Amino acid sequence: MQDGSRIEAALARAVTGGLPGVAVAALTPDGQVVEAAAGVRGLDNPAPMTSDTVFWIASFTKAITTAAVLQLVERGRVRLDDPVGRWLPGLADPMVLKGFDDAGAPVVAPAIGRITVRHLLAHTSGLAYDFCNAQLARWRAWAAGEGAAAGSDAPLMFEPGAGWTYGVGLDCAGELVAALTGRTLDVYLADEVFGPLGMGETGWAPGEAQATRKASMHARADDGSLAPIPFALPPAPNPAMGGGGLYSTAGDYLKFLRAILSGGGPILGPASVALMSRGDEWEGAEVGVLAAVNARLCAGFDPFPGKAKRWSLGFAVNPEPGPAGRSAGSLAWAGLGNCYYWADPARRVAGVFLAQLLPFGDAAALEAFGDFERAVYEA
Repeated sequence: MQDGSRIEAALARAVTGGLPGVAVAALTPDGQVVEAAAGVRGLDNPAPMTSDTVFWIASFTKAITTAAVLQLVERGRVRLDDPVGRWLPGLADPMVLKGFDDAGAPVVAPAIGRITVRHLLAHTSGLAYDFCNAQLARWRAWAAGEGAAAGSDAPLMFEPGAGWTYGVGLDCAGELVAALTGRTLDVYLADEVFGPLGMGETGWAPGEAQATRKASMHARADDGSLAPIPFALPPAPNPAMGGGGLYSTAGDYLKFLRAILSGGGPILGPASVALMSRGDEWEGAEVGVLAAVNARLCAGFDPFPGKAKRWSLGFAVNPEPGPAGRSAGSLAWAGLGNCYYWADPARRVAGVFLAQLLPFGDAAALEAFGDFERAVYEA
């Protein structure tokens, strides 16, 4: 089979397996760029899925925000080990959750250390997401019962630098970019990342033409069926969340991964790409693991079950070869709507897989993603 036909066959199996539609892009082992799609844009939208279909890519945003911060490090605007409270006062004196007392009230204490830029990028700040962190979910339930405002500052789950947990650190990193540059994150990225890379389909607020190409979001019911659900991020002006606000296409995001594989040009220098690739910020079985605390949003996810994982500044890194083809030392992450990607520096291969359904970690989507990855390496 030719490069594209193997991948197209994998996508056809994904649709036969129950996904409404998927779109992918890949850099194959022979250096070819392949884009493909299958199915429809939604169970409520029979338009054929196409390579230029627009998806909410959610936490794909995190690596791009990381790149933006590293640009500012390169330019001498900030250092990785600077305390972020200097620019973000809300993070200057955080509290740490120590547990809960016999009455169910949280026990908190002032943090001993300070949250640094590095902590935000590496998910070692203690800032968490309540949909996959049971302790934070319990704290939020208590706070709601006490009548706390929805925006009340949540405590850290551990001392800065003392652990790894997935969370809102990259949202804070996006705020840091704005504070350092005087430009909102969406404007900064349009100028400094998307423009230089030619990523004209990527941004926070899809234009009118893009809106006609958006894929619908779906939810899987207890009986395994899928149904379309309303979904939209806040309209412009919006907070331009550095941790998960972007919309894009598979081919557009591949441009970013290709830049990383090529040493960073034209957006980053090799030293920054090394920081994003080494995987020496944190290592452990917990890295990249998202618990099913809110099963409507996350069914549970482990990028490499039973094996050690590492986190770089920007990516999950697998120390051992992956089961579907990727080399040891590959870079990867995902987005809440069952979007997944990887970039393999050893073989200069990359792939982007986009779907739109909840909860994250959907078994059918993960099976289809693995099938797609194998097809890319076999191409």
